Amino acid sequence: MVARRDFLVVSRLDGLQSAHAASTGGKMNTLKMSFIVFALLLPIFACAGSGADNNGERSSRAESKVAPETPAPLQAPGKDFVYNFDGDPVDKLPAKFHDALTGQGATGQWVVKADPSAPSQPNVLAQLSTDKTDYRFPLAIADEGSFKDLALSVKFKAVSGAVDRAAGMVFRLKDANNYYVVRANALENNYRLYHVVSGRRVQFAGANVKVAAGEWHELRVECVGDHITCYFDKEKKIDATDETFKEAGKVGLWTKADSVTYFDDLRVSAK
Repeated sequence: MVARRDFLVVSRLDGLQSAHAASTGGKMNTLKMSFIVFALLLPIFACAGSGADNNGERSSRAESKVAPETPAPLQAPGKDFVYNFDGDPVDKLPAKFHDALTGQGATGQWVVKADPSAPSQPNVLAQLSTDKTDYRFPLAIADEGSFKDLALSVKFKAVSGAVDRAAGMVFRLKDANNYYVVRANALENNYRLYHVVSGRRVQFAGANVKVAAGEWHELRVECVGDHITCYFDKEKKIDATDETFKEAGKVGLWTKADSVTYFDDLRVSAK
């Protein structure tokens, strides 16, 4: 577009020169010509400086902003929390959790619901939103405590999803844009460990595993210092080190895109 406008400007300048030369038969006044060139080029420079890419970057940064986390007390070694959701009202988010979102798209729809197949009867915590935005990660964050070294586990069932069919756990979470997440994916049949920094997700370890949709599986992670060990259905699949997040943070549950996923028996123990 700018190149096309440059051509139009040159054409208009040629026309001005020809017209002026014809009417005066002499040289155009240098100062007057400079003023005309400046006046014609000014809109082009203004347009080039405010293109869609710049506007898009500003928009993306605004969308990635998240609310700061309310501080939670650091838990001493040996302290345990268990969430089976059986005493929570159905069709609502559990009282000791809040929802959040990494990325774009609609917020998640986290509700307690009855499921006859639940490992602990009668309820599960379900993420039901089917927004297909790809870079979209709904979170359900537990508010009772912060943990540095920990053992964290949950049972999950991947119910549906065309873009993704994923289930994950977050730990050492600072806010919805900064945390570790380990997740399993029933469409890709893999198990991966990421750090998310300023909303950007980067994998640093993983393994291929069979993740059957519609069946219950267990995720487990142990994190001590910079050493992270991840288990899938009680088998060790990932052994990694990473120093991105060294301090204590909250724990919670995670899904991706249009994943409809059920969770039960979330357990966290401080080490």
